[in-house]
Amino acid sequence: MRISTQTLFESGAAQLGELQSSLVRTQEQIASGRRILTPSDDPVAAARALEVSQSQSLNTQYGVNRQYAKSSLSAVEGTLSSVTTLLQDVKTTVVAAGNGALSDTERGFMATELRGRFEELLGLANSRDAMGNYMFSGFQTTTAPFEETAIVVGTATIASAAYQGDQGQRRMQADTTRQMAVSSPGQTVFQDGDQGIFQTLGALIGQLETPGTPGLTAALATANGNVDLALDNVLTVRASVGSRLQELDTLDYAGEDRHIQYSQILSDLQDLDYNEALTRLSQQEITLEAAQRSFVTVSGLSLFNFL
Repeated sequence: MRISTQTLFESGAAQLGELQSSLVRTQEQIASGRRILTPSDDPVAAARALEVSQSQSLNTQYGVNRQYAKSSLSAVEGTLSSVTTLLQDVKTTVVAAGNGALSDTERGFMATELRGRFEELLGLANSRDAMGNYMFSGFQTTTAPFEETAIVVGTATIASAAYQGDQGQRRMQADTTRQMAVSSPGQTVFQDGDQGIFQTLGALIGQLETPGTPGLTAALATANGNVDLALDNVLTVRASVGSRLQELDTLDYAGEDRHIQYSQILSDLQDLDYNEALTRLSQQEITLEAAQRSFVTVSGLSLFNFL
């Protein structure tokens, strides 16, 4: 069987091309720090890496969602903390108003003070979050949840506030299987029970502003009981918010652990073993150099060399 010079040349050139391609691929691996440059390098590992990367992206998004949820719930907690302090001050005023030694003028001063508390409470109930959304209006985030109104109770017209929102609770996907409420509807917070805190304050202000009002002692007792109920309700909502904030911290810790696990798996699948790659690069350079010398020698041979 005869092998022509052209065949030897083509075979040598093809071998050099393969060696050069392998060398370039190793150089690219070292430059990128990745073992897998294209899916064809390792189809199984590439598919697994894609799956893990998608899971890691979802895990990162859940972390972003939790930060938003924390921000929203912290804003609610801060507002409700102020509401708690205000209601405690109102309770102190109600108790003081029951002093039989007070004159009608002094009770009028208390009514003025409570009117200021009414306006302050209305402002807190209409608080907005950092995004400019109303916190206590349910899904209707662009609508102020409470509007001051006047209602008739018996023969008296008193100040109150009407709820303009809905009963919706905004939720965020805090984890794979956990959707968390990040708001509380204002009606649940401020008007839970037979009589909301706004109506209670309005009735109390009316009582204190009217000199010689019969049944003031009973009215004050009723107001005191309603303030206690409102305070208990706000504290219950605050406890729920605090519980959710604690849960978010726990989910954050779990999310951070998963991120570390995903990163380790991706590293095992994709990252390059530099020691092995550098050793391989050195061997490929030596092999390529030897092949080039051999190719030059072989390609220069002909029958004239033996004449």
